Amino acid sequence: MKIAVTGAFSYSGKYITRRLLARGEEVITLTGHPNRPDPFDGKVRALPLDFNDPRGLTESLRGVDTFYNTYWVRFDKGANTQPAAVENTRKLVRAAAEAGVRRIVHISITNPNADSPLPYFWGKAANEKAVIESGMEYAILRPTVLFGKEDILINNIAWLLRRFPFFALPGDGSYRLQPVYVDDLAALAVDSGYAQGDFIWDAVGPEDFTFRGMVEKIGQTIGHPRPLLEVHPQLALKAAQFLSLFVRDVILTPEEVDGLMANLLISPKPSRCPTRLSDWLVEHKSTVGVEYASEIQRHF
Repeated sequence: MKIAVTGAFSYSGKYITRRLLARGEEVITLTGHPNRPDPFDGKVRALPLDFNDPRGLTESLRGVDTFYNTYWVRFDKGANTQPAAVENTRKLVRAAAEAGVRRIVHISITNPNADSPLPYFWGKAANEKAVIESGMEYAILRPTVLFGKEDILINNIAWLLRRFPFFALPGDGSYRLQPVYVDDLAALAVDSGYAQGDFIWDAVGPEDFTFRGMVEKIGQTIGHPRPLLEVHPQLALKAAQFLSLFVRDVILTPEEVDGLMANLLISPKPSRCPTRLSDWLVEHKSTVGVEYASEIQRHF
């Protein structure tokens, strides 16, 4: 069976691809970064993810049975905006349907809402609508914050804790989140590709933290507990923007703060992903946060 994955050389797409190859599947990837190091030693053919060439997208996906879509942008940069990513997703889903793809597994976010004031969350809702109306069989998975070897948020919290004498919480830190291990998401995604019928599942881990509690857990586990200072969210953003100048990245966005504080990264539904962040931190306490993880270097 021929399978396509967007971003197989990146983060979640890489874990999905690794599991598909382990099953003996033929995998191609659509990527905007064809020169990125290939973790699969040439086993995955890379084709361009060129949204200005819808016909080319269709031809690339012709003959594919199942399509795993991880494409999105975390924040706006130049022409790479979240509204543009919505339109690009529509093009991609349309191309898959026109190519005759049978099933799509689409990675979304918990609590998407077409009426949300946050582009991240209304954009994800619009993407889900495109998938549902595509005519293909579908599975939509809604993860929260991912953690794993190459993650951004958890790693960079640890990076800050290792280097600064205190940690600034946006607000009181009482808002909650439910991190999910990236390889658990990949396992669920791959299983969803072989499943039958249409469904939408939240993909969340078994632990529910307050943001304050998660930062405390990270600091204690890596041996760098720090005082946690409650500051106004706008002040926390200003501090993050200032630090971003030195690492040449975007450490935190206003939408991420708003989404966290609105408790949008948690699910009332049972966990489908077994790995506990607490256990993973213990296993990786000597390496998490040692180096800064740059979103811009990864995606731009």
